[in-house]
Amino acid sequence: MKAIGYFKPQAVTQADSLVDLELPKPTPTGRDLLINVEALSVNPVDTKVRKSTAPEAGAAKVLGWDAVGQVVGVGDSVENFKLGDKVSYAGDLTRAGSNAEFQLVDERIVGRKPSSLSNIEAAAMPLTTITAWELLFDRLGFTPKHTRETTTKKRILILGAAGGVGSILTQLAKKLTDATVIGTASRPQSEAWVRELGADYVINHYLPFMPQLRAIGIDDITHVISLNHTDQHFDQIVDVIAPQGKFALIDDPKQPLDIIKLKTKSVSLHWEFMYTRSMYQTHDMQKQSQLLNSVAELIDRGEIKTTLGENFGSINAANLKRAHTQLEANKAIGKIVLEGF
Repeated sequence: MKAIGYFKPQAVTQADSLVDLELPKPTPTGRDLLINVEALSVNPVDTKVRKSTAPEAGAAKVLGWDAVGQVVGVGDSVENFKLGDKVSYAGDLTRAGSNAEFQLVDERIVGRKPSSLSNIEAAAMPLTTITAWELLFDRLGFTPKHTRETTTKKRILILGAAGGVGSILTQLAKKLTDATVIGTASRPQSEAWVRELGADYVINHYLPFMPQLRAIGIDDITHVISLNHTDQHFDQIVDVIAPQGKFALIDDPKQPLDIIKLKTKSVSLHWEFMYTRSMYQTHDMQKQSQLLNSVAELIDRGEIKTTLGENFGSINAANLKRAHTQLEANKAIGKIVLEGF
């Protein structure tokens, strides 16, 4: 089968940082599905792994954890899928990824593809959907709801709202919670994107937060979700978060966070890592399949839209390197998607 991988971690500018390969087609066993990958999206985790993680000696490492495709094989313990099903999933960080024609994925972390979306539109969704859903409902304790109250005391600040996770998180927060949603963006096009996704307000993360919040009548934030550059914003997060507020993050701060600063406000801190369930084979792995199906229903009812940003063409090493380059420049709006080998 065709695949794209690497043999040593290095900068994307190197000629062999990602290369086109021919690898054996895998065989499903147990609860694994064999999926014919039809479209995929690229995430910051791909670039982080490519730069830092060496493959096993003599083997190629295949990245990619965000895809849609068709089930073409099932293991002997599969219960919820059959041959021919169209599916959507983010996969397992500890296994070979979706930058290949065929991939093995545990059925418990696979959902149905939204029927109203094309392959490229659907491929933009899985990883960020899981991350956003787990942030809101598993980490911060919101309860999903389908009607919003007309008044609210909860205020969510999403730092980096125009990116991949921010794009779906903004929509879910607006549709399924009763909170006022404030997103951050720094460019006119990204600000317009966040407003289109439903944010009540947008502020600039390169300017002081508190004066911007007070200008829109908000004195503090009950829930802060930081999606990137958390170390750069941490002091301002401490400043604007309400006493007994909740703070969640997903990135890897380059500088240590002095979390003692959160003590006097009794702020709780929450990490979100959407691979935890698959990596540790937790008892509730099936929740990822369930949440993907729940969001597929929202999409098919027209309540949530795809976060597709750009289509980079067919799935090959050259186009994936281009996608990695753009993500590392922190200029992406929405998701970068590729389709077909």
